[in-house]
Amino acid sequence: MDEGFFLLFATVSVATALTMVLARNPVHSALALMACFLNISAIFVLLEAPLLAVIQIFVYVGAIMVLFVFVIMMIDVREAVLQRFLPGSNLPALVLLVLLGVEMLVLVLWSDRFSVMEPVAMSGGDDVRQLGTALFAEYLLPFETASVILLAALVGAIMLARKEQG
Repeated sequence: MDEGFFLLFATVSVATALTMVLARNPVHSALALMACFLNISAIFVLLEAPLLAVIQIFVYVGAIMVLFVFVIMMIDVREAVLQRFLPGSNLPALVLLVLLGVEMLVLVLWSDRFSVMEPVAMSGGDDVRQLGTALFAEYLLPFETASVILLAALVGAIMLARKEQG
């Protein structure tokens, strides 16, 4: 059952990563990247690493995606949709993509690292509790300062991206 979910999340994450790269609209690319990050977080949950899953969501989906949204707000999306990253024929890039994909598949199939192994037993939730206590007790001021700075950056980006009325 776990293998089925792993294959499902891995397939969806690869599909969303391809969607992110191939989408012409930057907003669609950002949404596909967010979906890819969420699927990777689900894979961490399957691997019994809930701390990494939460960090994946907080850091990548929360912080990095906010930065991408800032960039999207700063550019003119209608103009960016009309421009292409690779002008002309994309055949050399497609050939390189296929060659790298075949190479990766061959390396994975020939490797002995992906044999069936038993999961390593983890030591309860003490590590997570200690991290949470340290973050919200000893480092509360830097944590809250970072959140205020991100909020100020969000308001600043909205004000800069706003069109002048007149």
